Amino acid sequence: MTTTARIAAIAPGTRPELAELEAKIIAKRGRITPLYQHLLNSPVMAQGWEEFLSAVRQRNSLPADLRELIILRVAVLNRAPYEFDAHVEHALLAGLPRAKIDAVKHTDLASLFSDKENVVLSLTDAMTHEIEVSDALFARVSAYFEGQTLLDLCITIGAYNMVSRVLVALRIGH
Repeated sequence: MTTTARIAAIAPGTRPELAELEAKIIAKRGRITPLYQHLLNSPVMAQGWEEFLSAVRQRNSLPADLRELIILRVAVLNRAPYEFDAHVEHALLAGLPRAKIDAVKHTDLASLFSDKENVVLSLTDAMTHEIEVSDALFARVSAYFEGQTLLDLCITIGAYNMVSRVLVALRIGH
């Protein structure tokens, strides 16, 4: 079932005042995706979004396969199929096997994933569902991550919760 987005998309090239911002988005992403067409309704938010999410995706200390695993899991948990589908290619390019991409859609994750991946998925689930992270889980996470990588891990989970929640609320890509 396809539903109409709750905010109009701005077609690239139709508003001269957005030309500079559109050029920046194209330079970083190669094109203006449907998400960015909607974000262009607020140029300040679109620019901030682009800068922040580019940092999360491209200048993150996490290995790319873990980053994409997080993004896919958040998309599943928040029922954001557009986000999931948009990141399958990135996950494959990052070396995440197709079996793990498919498995991230299920609740019983332990058998296919490494202990480190399971810890990341548990943190992703906790930060997405409960918000609060138990001391026991945080101790498990801290066995694998510290400092910048620990912060980048939590920020990646939080950032993609933001992305999926905006997509779902505005019905972008649904």
